[in-house]
Amino acid sequence: MKSLYKHIMAVVAGGALCAMTASTFAQDDKATSLDQLLQMMKNSKVAESREHKKRESDFLSQKNNRANLLAQANATRAAEEKRSSELEAKYAEQDLEIKAKREQLDNSLGALKELFGHLSSAADDYRSGLGNSLVSVQYPGRDKFALDLIEKMNSETKLPTVAEIEKLFYEIQFETVQASKVVKFTTSVADAAGVVSQREVVRIGNYGVLSNGEYLFFEKGSITVPPRQPSELADPTAVQNATSGLVAASVDPTLPLGGQIMQIMIDRPDLKERIEQGGLVGKIILFGLGGIGFLLSIWKLISLTITGAKVRSQLKASSAKTNNPLGRVLKIAEDNPNCDTESLELKLEEAVLKERPSIESGLNMVKIVSMVAPLMGLLGTVVGMIQTFQAITDFGAGDPKLMAGGISGALVTTVLGLVVAIPTVFFHTILSGKAKSIIHTLEEQSAGLIAEKSER
Repeated sequence: MKSLYKHIMAVVAGGALCAMTASTFAQDDKATSLDQLLQMMKNSKVAESREHKKRESDFLSQKNNRANLLAQANATRAAEEKRSSELEAKYAEQDLEIKAKREQLDNSLGALKELFGHLSSAADDYRSGLGNSLVSVQYPGRDKFALDLIEKMNSETKLPTVAEIEKLFYEIQFETVQASKVVKFTTSVADAAGVVSQREVVRIGNYGVLSNGEYLFFEKGSITVPPRQPSELADPTAVQNATSGLVAASVDPTLPLGGQIMQIMIDRPDLKERIEQGGLVGKIILFGLGGIGFLLSIWKLISLTITGAKVRSQLKASSAKTNNPLGRVLKIAEDNPNCDTESLELKLEEAVLKERPSIESGLNMVKIVSMVAPLMGLLGTVVGMIQTFQAITDFGAGDPKLMAGGISGALVTTVLGLVVAIPTVFFHTILSGKAKSIIHTLEEQSAGLIAEKSER
């Protein structure tokens, strides 16, 4: 029974331990008997009671503090509301005072108000024009005066002086006079790589600037060297070296706005770029067909010229020479003096027929080149147009330059085909005339020999 009692007490002690607070479990000491366990439970209850009382005291203290804070907040709000009302009243009073002062100022200015308005507009136009003026590169820092004057005329507490108004008139006149001059001065110039250096430049009013034999760009107050010089412009060196008199020079009216006309001229492709636009078809036309046609035409022209000269020499000779077609035909007649007329006629016709292929050789090839070149150009144009419309299908027609550039590039092959075909047709006509002339001489001399033989 005693052991059973101990077992029951151990179970009760275990339940009591489960009900302990965290502070009880945190203790390092362990109970070794039931009495110690009961004492520990008692101590734990006492500690919990003290903790609860402390929490209650803190809560009541915080409650009182909150009441004090709420009272302070209400007092602050009331004070701020009172201050806000006072400020609103003061603002309304000062607003009325400002209106009265403005009315008094307007009455005092009278006609000067309209004058200041015009002066402000003129100063603003003058200031905005300085940013796009080449004169400002030569005479920088003039915009500060215009800004200060505009600030004064727009202020309600400051007025411009008579000296400042007169200076504005002087500055406008100075800009006009300087814009009509051609002068030299040294300034910073950025080359195509972005490297800035000091150069002596020639300013042609506000519409042209050049240096070292080059036309320059002017944009946003800086002078730069374009990536390449525009073509078809007057020689800039003549302007730089001139000391007096009239010298031809090219100017761009849009130079203060970025040089749009000069930019368009620079963007125009040169001959090499035009050929590149033709692509593979253009190169075949120009270097393939064009080269073959040109070399063949030159070779045939030289050959027919030499042959024609020998034929003319043979006409003046008394005996047949075998170094020319006519001599070889006449040699047949000399070698057959006793042949009858019909046989001689057949022999001479055969000799003329043998000479014809060598005389007319290459003419058909020149003719083929003159016919194929424009057809190849048309083929390249059709292919280019297909690519252009495909690009429009993919990216839309929002950019007119895309469509215009594609069509322009597609038409290059047609131009190249015509460039090759036109001189080739011209050469073919000349060569055909020379060949027919030589053949006609052979036939004429053959007919003459037969007629002479018949008379005998």
